[in-house]
Amino acid sequence: MNFKFPSAYTILFGLIIAVATATWLVPAGQYDRTMNAVLEKDVPVPGTYHRVDRNPQGFVDVVLAPIAGFCDPETYKARAIDVALFVLIIGGFLGIVTKTGAIDAGIERTMKLLKGREKWTIPILMALFAGGGTIYGMAEETLAFYGLIIPVMIAARYDAVTAVAIIMLGAGIGTLGSTINPFATVIASNAAGVPFTAGLVLRILILLVGWLICVIYVMRYAERVRQYPELSVVADRRETNEQHFLKGRRDAYGSEKPDFTLTHKIVLAVFALSFAVMIWGVAADGWWMAKMSGLFIVSSIVIGLVARMSEEDFTSTFVDGARDLLGVALVIGIARGIVVVMDAGKMTDTILFWAEGAIRGLSDIAFVNAMYWLEIALSFFVPSSSGLAVLTMPIMAPLADFAGVKRDVVVTAYQSASGLVNLFNPTFAVVMGGLALGRVPYERWLKFIWPLLLILTAMLMGLLSLATVL
Repeated sequence: MNFKFPSAYTILFGLIIAVATATWLVPAGQYDRTMNAVLEKDVPVPGTYHRVDRNPQGFVDVVLAPIAGFCDPETYKARAIDVALFVLIIGGFLGIVTKTGAIDAGIERTMKLLKGREKWTIPILMALFAGGGTIYGMAEETLAFYGLIIPVMIAARYDAVTAVAIIMLGAGIGTLGSTINPFATVIASNAAGVPFTAGLVLRILILLVGWLICVIYVMRYAERVRQYPELSVVADRRETNEQHFLKGRRDAYGSEKPDFTLTHKIVLAVFALSFAVMIWGVAADGWWMAKMSGLFIVSSIVIGLVARMSEEDFTSTFVDGARDLLGVALVIGIARGIVVVMDAGKMTDTILFWAEGAIRGLSDIAFVNAMYWLEIALSFFVPSSSGLAVLTMPIMAPLADFAGVKRDVVVTAYQSASGLVNLFNPTFAVVMGGLALGRVPYERWLKFIWPLLLILTAMLMGLLSLATVL
């Protein structure tokens, strides 16, 4: 009997069980917290770690974890429900746009314009996503782009992995090489007590070199898949992906070419404008999921009116589109449930305390590289870049002084480690949600990305070591 790798749901439930088991084995502990006026958050105080009563997570906690991942049942404080609802609304929006025929017509016209030059869309798109990542930590917002880019890449005779890589690696390398990202670099720098402009040259270098490495890696893979489709890591899903994303139209340049009408042009203009407004709202006005969801509801209505859809046709199409992404929304909540169990088990601070002890007293180069790997380990448990910064920087930055390492290098090591892990972290809802949208199994993504992770790690450790001795 051939082994079949489990689905994302099974993987995530397994991780919930594993973390719950760990809460019975790892001692519970906490640091004292104090309010940081700059961050407006409680941060741990170095040297105050102490044991507390255990709160091991049992069967009921495991069962309730995915539910608590969406919304805390006691406080009703949102956890992942806002992101999950955003995904459902994006599904409805894409359903409306697809129903108008504008997507098919737009893909056909795009392929005609790009014929012979399709590969150059890869560096351009990855640069745009990297810009979003380095400026404002683009993450959940990328979920809106999969429905746009995947059909174009498949129509260009690439595969779904290429499209997922363009988005996830593009935004991810931008976040890894954050320059002015307020949710990573700025928070971490404030917590470390240094201006966020300190170490900017190193972070720009990491951003540019990392982007170039990722672009070359994705372009090589894409061209290999285009010439030899059987080499795709999702080759066995090629036909079903074409049917799903291209609605059965196998040949991007085939004889069935939809007319590109005035209605299609207006629909695509509204479509593009919606994403432009979303990016502006997030970058300039601090929008989050509620406002972005509202934007795509309004855009859906406008497109429905432009296409002269009946009320019944509009509502049924919107609901059908949301239904298509229901599985993605569930994945996001389940992934958040892992962090819920770990926090309830009071083991996060204990892991941080062990990390503090492991790097105390090391030389400068050994310290920065050991800290990089410890931040990688902690990133699995705390996938939020801002959460990891608030948790670790107040502890790690003072230790850097004793090792003779500049605090801005410590900030860069933290954000590099967090950014690298969040390219494949199963506890990060953006990764699991993006793979679900692209219909790429998690183990196939690991097969695709692991050589790149080794290359990026070598680059990061080399540059961090160089920055330490300069």
